[in-house]
Amino acid sequence: MRLFEVLLVLFCFALLADLLFIRRSAKTTGLVLGIGSSVILAVQLWVEGYRWQLLVVYIMTALLILIVILRHLGKMRNIQNIKAGKLLKYSSSSIIVILLIISTALSVYLPVFHLPKLEGPEKVGTQTFHFTDQNRDEVLTEDPSDKRELMVQVWYPTANSSNKKSEALFPKDKAMFKKYIQTYSNSLNLPDFVFDYWKYSKTNSYDNVELLPSTSPYPVVLLSHGMGTSRVLHASQAENLASHGFIVVTIDHTYSTFATIFPDGRVTDYTTKMTTVEDRRRIGTIWTKDVEFVINEIERLNSGAIESQFKGKIDLNHLGVMGHSFGGATAFNTTYLDPRIKAGVNMDGSLIEVDNREDLNKPFMFIRSGAFKGWLTDFKKDTHPDNEVTKQLEEELHIIKNVINQGGPAIYIEGTQHFNFTDLQFYSELIKLTGITGDIKGKRGSDLVNQYVLDFFNKELKGEGGQLLKGPNDSYPEVKFIKPEEL
Repeated sequence: MRLFEVLLVLFCFALLADLLFIRRSAKTTGLVLGIGSSVILAVQLWVEGYRWQLLVVYIMTALLILIVILRHLGKMRNIQNIKAGKLLKYSSSSIIVILLIISTALSVYLPVFHLPKLEGPEKVGTQTFHFTDQNRDEVLTEDPSDKRELMVQVWYPTANSSNKKSEALFPKDKAMFKKYIQTYSNSLNLPDFVFDYWKYSKTNSYDNVELLPSTSPYPVVLLSHGMGTSRVLHASQAENLASHGFIVVTIDHTYSTFATIFPDGRVTDYTTKMTTVEDRRRIGTIWTKDVEFVINEIERLNSGAIESQFKGKIDLNHLGVMGHSFGGATAFNTTYLDPRIKAGVNMDGSLIEVDNREDLNKPFMFIRSGAFKGWLTDFKKDTHPDNEVTKQLEEELHIIKNVINQGGPAIYIEGTQHFNFTDLQFYSELIKLTGITGDIKGKRGSDLVNQYVLDFFNKELKGEGGQLLKGPNDSYPEVKFIKPEEL
């Protein structure tokens, strides 16, 4: 909870206690609490903003303040002479307390969250681009004239000399934000207001600020989200790398996200269908081409063909790619296919294509969730060699084994589940109840992933670091290295 929210709840309970247990002749205490509550309520609404989780607290605080004022003015003398039964008095008070506790709990477990503070030495700027691939038809819509459009966000080191304020995580424009949360609410069959409080969440980044001057161009990392999520869920990872001297490019794979907002106000949602292995490969090809196209656009930014502050500032000879889930599989596929990519990271993604992928001769890292070890044990006990999926998974394990044998790290992180590789772990502790995030604290899970990803790209794109990749580390006991003989 935010500071003034906490104070508001405390004052509300104090007012209630005053009215229930303090002698009615002691008006001064109630008056002080009433004035204090009025100030806190006004400041909370003005500074921090209303959110629906605290609706009961707002109503009860206002009602209790009114009672205090009326009592102080002597307007409740006649009411006070009416003796209510103890049962009615305490049962109604208990109901009020229970409602206040529920309201407070909702505000705690559905919090206004902010991205973790930066760990790198640099501040971070961000800029968003709208790219259209005129050479590629959009096959995920029914309009044959559609071309493939992508929203891409660039994160980079900055001095922020203009002293701008950090950006909101979600769109600032009210109309666009409403459209954005409507796609979430429609998908989950929930009313729009449930997600309205997201408008208060903050990043650590500054919009459209100047790139930090450097004597040499910056290495670049492309980042792909998982199926059905979006680049928004990887903002903290992008910020972390950018704060350590990388330019990071996050991609929204259109029609495979929860929501993608275009500059003209259009909002696309998730319409991708993947019911068969062939569907998976077809979509995998689209995503792979998305990454390759974005690399082309990065080259145009660097050459000045697209006017921007990034001309000559991007080190195209040191280019990496990473992704989560289906985006992690895409990272592996593009690392294999595109010679411009020098290194890649797959965060808990089952591979799209395994045929002819054994001879990957580039640095690559696999990071798996804590469920990997148990899954591997069960998989080896219960295999069905004639099953197409089983064959695919066996080939995938063989590829991971080859990567390890060539010096590429493969790890799993105890206590994590699939979505601990995204910012979803910051949204609410209640998410753990679904099983899509593990028992590990969100900040700890994020920090572990960020540390190992950073160490990998420092080593492979900057030629420094790499200490964490050598083996187990006492500072990170949750991280376990996968041995080739285990696969």
